[in-house]
Amino acid sequence: MTNPFFIAFEGIDGSGKSTQAKLLREALDKSGQKVLLTAEPTNQTIGSLIRAAFSGRMEADHRTIAGLFVADRLDHILHSEYGMLPMQQNGYHIICDRYYFSSYAYQGVHMSMDWVVKANSLSADLLRPDLHIFIDVSPESAMERIHSSRPDKELYETLDNLKKVRDQYFKAFDLLKDQENVAIINGDQKIESLHKEVMKMVSKYL
Repeated sequence: MTNPFFIAFEGIDGSGKSTQAKLLREALDKSGQKVLLTAEPTNQTIGSLIRAAFSGRMEADHRTIAGLFVADRLDHILHSEYGMLPMQQNGYHIICDRYYFSSYAYQGVHMSMDWVVKANSLSADLLRPDLHIFIDVSPESAMERIHSSRPDKELYETLDNLKKVRDQYFKAFDLLKDQENVAIINGDQKIESLHKEVMKMVSKYL
């Protein structure tokens, strides 16, 4: 039996990572694997507060949002019903659309990345992905996709911020290169070509 793996998809908004996460889940389903596709922020109680802040329905300082992500992530890992760790222990492969590198990049624009990394250290110790797949696209391309597919933009979805976030991702990858397994893929390819690259990377864990 294949040991359950954990793959985290990362990228700036509009990168196509959510599409690739879904395609990977579908491929694993077809092969008869047990798989959980999940995302952060979650749809649970703490995650709903983050989404409210993103949409402007709730006022929250960036430091507050960073703290909410820490709490939401720990709940996402540990909860007895929907937690990723219990699911993995029950034989499920885990695919997560955003994980702690998203916090390092997005919150790292507005506050000390070192603080964000330390605040998420327990999450990293509890459940570290076997592989982080970063779908890399230019901020300009990402904004075009966002404008064409979404009627409303969220808190971080501006060209200037996406440029900063992309820079912070690469800063975090360099900072943690000895601890984390990160694969960077060109996201400007066609969806199916990108999916084939993802499957090639994931195949070593099957």
